Amino acid sequence: MNQVAAISSDQSGTAGKVNLLDFDRQGLRDFFAQLGEKPYRAEQVMKWIYHHLESDFANMTDVGKALRAKLEASCHVGPPKTLVDKAAADGTHKWLLGMDGRNAVEAVYIPEPTRGTLCVSSQIGCALNCQFCSTGAQGFNRNLATAEIIGQMWVAAKQLGNVTHQNRRITNVVMMGMGEPLANFDNVVRAMSLMRDDLGFGLASKRVTLSTAGMVPMIDKLSEVIDVSLAVSLHAANDELRTELVPLNKRYPLAELTAACQRWIARKPRTSITFEYTLMKGVNDQPEHAKQLIRFMRKLPTCKVNLIPFNPFPGTRFERSDAETIRAFQTQLLNAGILTMLRRTRGDDIDAACGQLAGQVNDRTRRSAGIRQRVDQEVSNAL
Repeated sequence: MNQVAAISSDQSGTAGKVNLLDFDRQGLRDFFAQLGEKPYRAEQVMKWIYHHLESDFANMTDVGKALRAKLEASCHVGPPKTLVDKAAADGTHKWLLGMDGRNAVEAVYIPEPTRGTLCVSSQIGCALNCQFCSTGAQGFNRNLATAEIIGQMWVAAKQLGNVTHQNRRITNVVMMGMGEPLANFDNVVRAMSLMRDDLGFGLASKRVTLSTAGMVPMIDKLSEVIDVSLAVSLHAANDELRTELVPLNKRYPLAELTAACQRWIARKPRTSITFEYTLMKGVNDQPEHAKQLIRFMRKLPTCKVNLIPFNPFPGTRFERSDAETIRAFQTQLLNAGILTMLRRTRGDDIDAACGQLAGQVNDRTRRSAGIRQRVDQEVSNAL
């Protein structure tokens, strides 16, 4: 049964204070040096924040009282407010997390027998306007700060009872929530560094995945600065259709995207890129589309495809492909020697499935008004 709990978090008394969740390890060391403290003190505090999920400096018992008083006066550990916690019938959790007075994002935890995956957002809304994505339909407000990104994981870990290096409820993180992560590069990289750091959440590189719609220059930059896994939202293997579905393709067409992925593999020969392909009825699910995808994947033979049945949302013109079409599409790729997985839809009863995250976006693009008008028209037609 679907459970909904409204939860509040008091953030009073923090105005003007530095949020320590904004710092990676080196940043925290530098900040403590500015406070006149030894850098190793930063690592003590970091362990309290991420291993013990402690936000009260008074409880950091191996930190001297004078330093605790100094931190209390000028700093805070400020994760986002949990506005709503929804639990789906299949165990999936979705949190609506308040980022400021008028905006909120969604994060999703997906439990499976051998792992638990947290889907994290990087922006409030998304500017890319991919046609089949609920987030894109909501418009765009702003990038999330590092504290707001890693804070999603902090909140989920706290509520799930995650204990770093002991009881790992969260074993994998995917930057596949609201927003285009590479459009918020510095804050996302800093947050992923905390996910990976042994004094942070301590995840292996292969267990932290960033998904991009194809920001080619930033793919190259990402490969240079941090060791994580890469996923690419493809959804079509010909430029005309992909530009319609993913407008960013007009700026970085498939030839440039392919070259960037080849450079990624050359720099990280032991890694594989996952290409996400959302199947939409009569749009990109026909045998000729599978042939185009096979030709595309021949250029990246070590990579794999993740097929995603389309998850509908209010106002969309797309429909999910039927089960027979999906199986035929997957079989065609498998017969061509392409490693192809089918993502099982999770959490769709609480709108937590892939492509359904919406949050609360104070839209600066005026895009959300269009979808509201379309929904109203559909309701009117139905009546």
